[in-house]
This record gives sequence, structure tokens and C-alpha cells, in this order.
Amino acid sequence: MTINLKKLGPGLLFAGAAIGVSHLVQSTRAGADFGLGLLWALLLVNLFKYPFFQFGPRYASATGESLLDGYKKMGNGILITYYVLTFGTMFAIQTAVTIVSAGLASSLFGNLGFNAELAVKIWTVIILAICLVLLIIGKYKLLDGLIKIIIITLSISTIAAVVVALVSNDTPISMAQVLPKETLEIGFLIAFMGWMPAPLDISIWHSLWAVEKRKEDKEFNAKSALFDFNVGYISTIILGIGFVLLGCLVMFNSGETFSGAASEFSNQLIEMYTTSLGNWAYIIIGIAAFTTMFSTTLTTLDASPRAMHRTTQLLFNKTFKNGFLYWIFTLAIGTIIIFFAFASEMGLLVKIATVLSFLTAPFYAIINYKLISSKHTPEKARPSLKMHILSWLGIIFLIGFSIYYLTTL
Repeated sequence: MTINLKKLGPGLLFAGAAIGVSHLVQSTRAGADFGLGLLWALLLVNLFKYPFFQFGPRYASATGESLLDGYKKMGNGILITYYVLTFGTMFAIQTAVTIVSAGLASSLFGNLGFNAELAVKIWTVIILAICLVLLIIGKYKLLDGLIKIIIITLSISTIAAVVVALVSNDTPISMAQVLPKETLEIGFLIAFMGWMPAPLDISIWHSLWAVEKRKEDKEFNAKSALFDFNVGYISTIILGIGFVLLGCLVMFNSGETFSGAASEFSNQLIEMYTTSLGNWAYIIIGIAAFTTMFSTTLTTLDASPRAMHRTTQLLFNKTFKNGFLYWIFTLAIGTIIIFFAFASEMGLLVKIATVLSFLTAPFYAIINYKLISSKHTPEKARPSLKMHILSWLGIIFLIGFSIYYLTTL
């Protein structure tokens, strides 16, 4: 079966947004700390989050509008809750992904003549500026084309790194699964699942991208939207397993731990692989790591402002001509301010963002399920019995683990 890249778009943007901190940072740490012991968590959370992510493109392709428009039909209370949650988390999330991107850029392309800490700050501004130019000038069409190149590059380089690590490995790999019991380990497990494969609100971003794709390609129908989504979703799972394997093969039982500072973490990550695999692996790991984080920085910088702009329009029943520009500059400036204040606390920022994402997941799961099962969705686009059952199990899983985390703090 051949895949027509022109027909893909929102699903790859989903993958670009998802394959970031959850993969490069959290999955690598999972492999480093637990070997392959948390594969059960990776596979389970991907299974139980699947329907709620899929409902984004399903609803958009069936109605021609985003999930946000559907939330409006369900009542302003849901839309206001989303607005508050997004405003409260989008700066931490954007800072978390940008700070890792900047650290990697500093490690790969040099410190520009400055000390390491200042260099990361300068790279933060440069990366955000590049992303702003791409999104403001190129808009959705450029983003759609660029993400295909990024995801292909990311996939090839990551798979190549895994193959090299497997060939270089001469110790047995244990498949024994682990259920963390210590408070710190449970905290990591929740953070790991919080952004694996991504926060659930990305389903809203996906629906917005699907609406834009339909404007560009009139043949982007329900069938192609779901195929596009599945390609992106399966890609995130495969690469997630790949990064767990890399962490396991290169760092498990090494006695090393990752730094919380962006520049140190990035140097550790790349040196860890080159020490184990050889200096020639530097370019492969560098490309895999940087494209992973740059794609996330770019897609999140597009999606959060797009979502806030549309939410503002729906709440006030008013068209704001430059609303997207207002929100994208607000997010970029806010990210820089937070970054300069917490540059040395990358680990803390990542943990806050990921835990918040997991604790808000039941809210998004429930409202997405209610919307796709309601009268606001055409009957032919509503879930099958199997998807209903998987949705119920997913909601129970997400609520159960949230309670488990809150009661073991």
C-alpha cells in the first residue's frame, strides 16, 4: 500500500506536536530508569487515549467545524473551562518544549561565543523568532508542507539510532514489567503518561488543523481524515517505543541521572549516545533530537494561539481580524519571560506541564466523548459499540490514575 503524502497533514501535525518532551525526555528517562519496565504504561495509555484523540478529526470531517465549535453548542461553561485551562497551561507547555529545543541547538550548533546559560537564552529567542516567521508568513500551508519533511527526517534518524544501539548492545534485555511504588517513581509514571503520546487537548488542535486542511484540499473527507490520523498516531507509538529502547540500551543501570538544566541535559543526552555508540553517531542523534523538539515547538506555537483565537471568537460571538497574531505574540513573549525566570529549572517546568496535562485529561476525555455521541454529531459519524466501550474504559483509566496519583502524593 502506498501513502500519498499530499493527502496527509493534520495527522502528521499531531505527530509533530506529540513527539517531543514525551518522547525525547520522558521516554528516554523511562528507559534509563526502568529499562523496558514501563512499556505496559506506554501501550496502555496510548490505547485508552486513542478514541479521545480520534474524535477530533472525526468530528471536524463530519461537521466541517472544530471541537471548539462543538463545545459552544454544549454550553458556554465548557468553553470557558477550556479557555481558563489553556491560558493557565499554554505558557508552561510552550516554555517546556522551547527550553529543550534551545538546549539542543546550543549543544549542536554552538554557544555563539557566550557562556552556556546565556547561549541557551539566545537560542530560545532565535528559535521562537524562526517559528514566528514561518507561521505568520507561511500560515497553515507552509506548516503542512514543512511538517512532512520534519517527520520523515525524525523517523529515519530515530529508527537508525535504535538499530545502531541494538547492534552495539551485547547485554540481555529484560522484558519484565514494573509497577512503581515509591512516591517519586509514581510521580514520574503520571508525568510519563501525561504527555504520552500527548496531552488530550491536542485533539482540539487536530480538529482545527483538519478544518484548515479541508480549506486547502476539498477531497479531505472523513475516510482520509481518519487514515491521516491513524498514520500520525501509530508513528507516535513506534517512536515512543524507540526512545524507551534508546534510554534502556544506552543508559539503563549506568548510574547516571539527567540534569534539570536545559544546556546540561542536552549535552548529557548527546554525549550519552556518542559515548556508547561512537562519535560517528553524533549527527544521527543530533538530528533525531533536534527535529523532535523543533517540530513540537513549531506546532505548539501555531496551535495554542489558533485555539485561543477561535475560543475568543466563540465566547464573544465576534470576529477578531488579528486575533491569531495577538495570541501568537502573547505566547512567544510570555514564553521568553518565563524562560528567562526559570531557565535552570527545565526539569521542574516539564514535570509541572506533564502532570497538569494528565490531571486535566479526564475533563477532555469526557467532553470529547459527550460531543461525538451527541445530537451535534451526524449519526453516521458517531462511535461504534466497540469505540463506546473503549471510551468508557479510557475514562475510568484516566480518572482512576488521577485519583491514584493525588492520593499517593
